[in-house]
Amino acid sequence: MPVDFVSIQDAVYAARRNLDQSAWDYLSGGSESETTMRRNRLGFDRLGLRHRVLIDVSHVDTGTTLLGHQMRIPVMLAPVGGLQRFTPEGSVASARAAKEFGILHTVSSAAEPGLEAVAESCDYPKMYQLYIRGDWDWIAEMIGRIKKAGYVALCICVDNPVLSRRERVVLSRPQVARPAQAQRWGAMVTWEMLDRIKSAWGGPLMVKGVVTPEDASLCVEHGVDVVWVSNHGGRQLDHEEGTIDVLPEIAAAVAGRAQIVLDGGIQRGTDVLKALALGANAVAVGKLQGWALGAAGQEGLLRLLQLLE
Repeated sequence: MPVDFVSIQDAVYAARRNLDQSAWDYLSGGSESETTMRRNRLGFDRLGLRHRVLIDVSHVDTGTTLLGHQMRIPVMLAPVGGLQRFTPEGSVASARAAKEFGILHTVSSAAEPGLEAVAESCDYPKMYQLYIRGDWDWIAEMIGRIKKAGYVALCICVDNPVLSRRERVVLSRPQVARPAQAQRWGAMVTWEMLDRIKSAWGGPLMVKGVVTPEDASLCVEHGVDVVWVSNHGGRQLDHEEGTIDVLPEIAAAVAGRAQIVLDGGIQRGTDVLKALALGANAVAVGKLQGWALGAAGQEGLLRLLQLLE
């Protein structure tokens, strides 16, 4: 059934009505004092637009390409764990909405259903984001499964070597502890390990969680295809800078040698415009995705993308 949200905020209100407190806190909160999360948003708000006049804008093409794949707008769906808490279909709803609208979807290894089920849900390019949760044999097995399922790119999330303290979640329900062994593997990932992963994968590689020009330069040196500027939406290390604030120096460091994706604080189409103006090739939405799914499932997400456009 078509959804008639008149604004993005309308969808957020609907999600708030539908979601229980635990799911809302998981989706809407950040780590500790949530300073990083607020800075992500404030970074966009402090930037002003300067418009030019008397230019023919009767035809506007919002399309772009990422890793050679055409997208209707320069917005992709970020990997979000726990999407099944917002809609019964979980990541399948996101995958199908991405296909219908015409953008890319990055599937989180922390989301349900499994990677094969999401891959089989619709015939459309999908990317897979992998958390490192085991030794090399485990990683090699996962890469094999991701390849076999037909994902077109692999994304390694590198900004969460340990579990963060998300105090809204702690207050609303007991914190789910990550097994100590899994934490150990995540904390041991290095540039050398990234090289090994790149070699085993053999396809386009994205590194998510870059917030400094130094690490952006290293990504390029190690053959990364997409530098993903992200601080996990303010859900990992608190008191960091906003992603849009660090984007210009990262774009300068990359200097066109890789593509750039940015997430963190995106709430409007004008936010997308600001990110493109400062050097991103595309942005990714996480909270917006979750709110839309919580509001009205797959159709809610499709409507939200229309509003962004």
